[in-house]
Amino acid sequence: MAQRKQLWHGRFDTGPAAELVAFTESLSYDSRLVFDDIHCSRAHVRGLGRGGILSDEEVGAVLAALDSVAEEFAEDRFEFEASDEDIHTAIERRVTEIAGEPGTKLHTGRSRNDQVATAFRWFVLRELRVVAEAALELATTLAERADDAGVGEGGVYLPGYTHLQHAQPVMLAHHLMAHAWAVLRDVDRIWDTRRRMDVSPLGAGALAGSSLPLDPDGTATDIGFGERFENSLDATSDRDFVAESLAVLAIIGVHLSRMGEEIVLWSTDEFGFIRLDDAYATGSSMLPQKKNPDIAELARGKAGRLIGNLAGLLATMKSLPLAYNRDLQEDKEPLFDSLDTVRLGLAALTGVYRTMSINADRMRAAADSPYASATDLAEFLVVKGMGFRDAHAVVGALVRESLDQGVPLIDLVEVNEHLGAEAAVLLQPGVAVTRRTTPGGAGPLPVAEQRKRLAERLAGESQRWRAVTAE
Repeated sequence: MAQRKQLWHGRFDTGPAAELVAFTESLSYDSRLVFDDIHCSRAHVRGLGRGGILSDEEVGAVLAALDSVAEEFAEDRFEFEASDEDIHTAIERRVTEIAGEPGTKLHTGRSRNDQVATAFRWFVLRELRVVAEAALELATTLAERADDAGVGEGGVYLPGYTHLQHAQPVMLAHHLMAHAWAVLRDVDRIWDTRRRMDVSPLGAGALAGSSLPLDPDGTATDIGFGERFENSLDATSDRDFVAESLAVLAIIGVHLSRMGEEIVLWSTDEFGFIRLDDAYATGSSMLPQKKNPDIAELARGKAGRLIGNLAGLLATMKSLPLAYNRDLQEDKEPLFDSLDTVRLGLAALTGVYRTMSINADRMRAAADSPYASATDLAEFLVVKGMGFRDAHAVVGALVRESLDQGVPLIDLVEVNEHLGAEAAVLLQPGVAVTRRTTPGGAGPLPVAEQRKRLAERLAGESQRWRAVTAE
């Protein structure tokens, strides 16, 4: 049986060297685009029919062949051949085998440059929606755990930290919702990124369009894009949508890493704020007592990989002349990896938060250090008319004296000429956290109001993404 030739063989006297094929192949990873390519190819064929380039019979034959190829892939019956350079040429080769002569017209008016860019955009649009849905699930879980902790009077509180040092007590619900708001910014960034990439490159050809009566507007609508390209050179060379997606995914990864770091700390004996569920922790091969926060550690570790994927693509893009260059084949593997990593990380951390046990007593005990109320003492003096810098100095001196002499701070406050017994009440357990009353603050009243706002935002985001799913 004669060896099949590449679809571009006409210009060449000999077949490609084995080294060329091995180095340039992309089939090992771009087969993920199979159904996206078929979907976009169907729209292209219907556009060729509207332009009179394919007869109705030819359109029907090629569409039927595309359906057959889709079934073969869905049922894992598709057989690749050595000449298949990528998923796009594999599909075209098989369509031609099934449809015969009409199949040879599938690629009319189309280059792999605009074909690949179109299928890849369509894939990314869909996959980013999946990531957004997973992010919303994490944000919802954080909100639900905030409810478990209590968002009003009597809710669980813990130390708030700056520089990883005790700063002021905050409600646990406030702390959890801080992560939820960060995740919702991620969701909004995904929405914004999808809006800019919602443009069909199909019809741009290799770089300059076509002399054939194509219908880029019609095919864009047929595929499901919001609009078609404005400049053919830009359409085939643009990978901003990949870079933006990688940036969004890297930022999500950074947020997951910060959550992971916190879970690692909180689950230690030294903190003891949480206990991980057995299903979301691992053991040690040597140390029987260990319960390791592997999900949290990997969320932290994989952030570097996500950042690296973004940096790598930007380095690839930075010196490319218009229009298409084969360097752009390097756009898919980092994005596939980042999409998979973030999707799995979101699901795993959602499970961790959903199932972890909270040690409320340990949190409260850590937050009830009188030194955590030092700012309240300074603000007490401000209300009495003292300038804040002077008040800061007065309280700071008392804290230093308490630590140096081993005298309880409350004893020093009670006898201080500026403070006294009225101020000493502020050092009692659970008092300081109730005094955070500014909107968006960490006390019971603003936290309860914040929870309402978060619920409204979550409901709005869910509705917005359900509309996308229904499209």
